[in-house]
Amino acid sequence: MRKVTLGGKEIALRASPLALLFYRQAFGKDLIADLVSLQSLQGLAKGDFSGLDTLLLLQIAYAMHRAAKPGTNFPGFEQWLGELEYIDFGDTDWIMGVAEEAMEGFFRSAGSAAPPATKSKKK
Repeated sequence: MRKVTLGGKEIALRASPLALLFYRQAFGKDLIADLVSLQSLQGLAKGDFSGLDTLLLLQIAYAMHRAAKPGTNFPGFEQWLGELEYIDFGDTDWIMGVAEEAMEGFFRSAGSAAPPATKSKKK
């Protein structure tokens, strides 16, 4: 679990099986599949925002934040966004925090590297 500052608020993030469930329930998609599409985030450190899908990143943050607070009365995605005072996309700390928590939590054996490659089976 880690904490990031998003919209002027410190929020906890937890990449756990609950986050996968909450993501599917809220957005009807698979969090891991969407996470893989964010692999181009590495260019952010150099100021390259071309691979950034801002809404997708916020959806992942929402699901992991909700997983960090299980059992609480958690707002829906729209209300959660509305509660944020602002979002600073120039502050890459929270963006990288979301990506790193997801990668480290869902791909533990690979560390902070990319998702493990699928090995083909030889017959």
